[in-house]
Amino acid sequence: MFLTRFRVNTARPGARRLLSSPQAMHAAVMSSFPTLLPTDTPAPDAPRVLWRLDRTARAEVMLYLVSPHQPDLTHLVEQAGWPAAAASDPASPGWHSRPYTPFLDRLAAGDQWAFRLTANPVHHIRRKDDEPTKRTAHITPVHQMSWLLKRQERCGFRITQKPDNQRLLPDGTTHHGHAHHGDRYHLTVNDKRALAFDKTRPPTGGRPKQPISLVTVTFDGQLEVTDPQLMRRTLTQGIGKAKAYGCGLLTLAPATG
Repeated sequence: MFLTRFRVNTARPGARRLLSSPQAMHAAVMSSFPTLLPTDTPAPDAPRVLWRLDRTARAEVMLYLVSPHQPDLTHLVEQAGWPAAAASDPASPGWHSRPYTPFLDRLAAGDQWAFRLTANPVHHIRRKDDEPTKRTAHITPVHQMSWLLKRQERCGFRITQKPDNQRLLPDGTTHHGHAHHGDRYHLTVNDKRALAFDKTRPPTGGRPKQPISLVTVTFDGQLEVTDPQLMRRTLTQGIGKAKAYGCGLLTLAPATG
């Protein structure tokens, strides 16, 4: 497994095109692996290519990849990076890639980490008894947090809770008495985005595909590893839906107290 970071040059027209289209970015990411065909789909329990865009500042965007194979991002440097700078220094091709497996192997129960995850929190609802269920986005931060909290155990971690003296409200409740996850856990929801785009047109003669609409959010927080094996699977297979569109990649960083 490899973890890769690429800084996007947001001044380039090619970068703006990629950033405006999750499909175009997905195609560019998958083109980074010479041994993968566009039609390849990973086995259900196999590691897969995951990616995420982090908008760390107004003009700074970082692309992160986790992948079974080491990527070659030369085409991304040419479209959306700094190709002249990369060409002048062969030791610095324009992206940073390092083996991820040693880090995964060192994970142990009780480890505490800061984390980030961009995800597509959804649930299935039925508006009428005789209707099939429909996948629907969670819209509010409280429901989005609940979506992640319900998955934490099966993903091999638990999101840590704030000490009482750090909570603004007693027992993490609102003044209405309802559970308010945002005050109970080390967990925030940021960067909510509503995406809508058409799927790639089918071959001539095929039926047009339904447009895709997604709501994505970015979770930041702190977690404790409870099951290292499940945690490794989560880090290499992702969480939730819409992985082809930049969702599901969980990354860890040293906790800051």
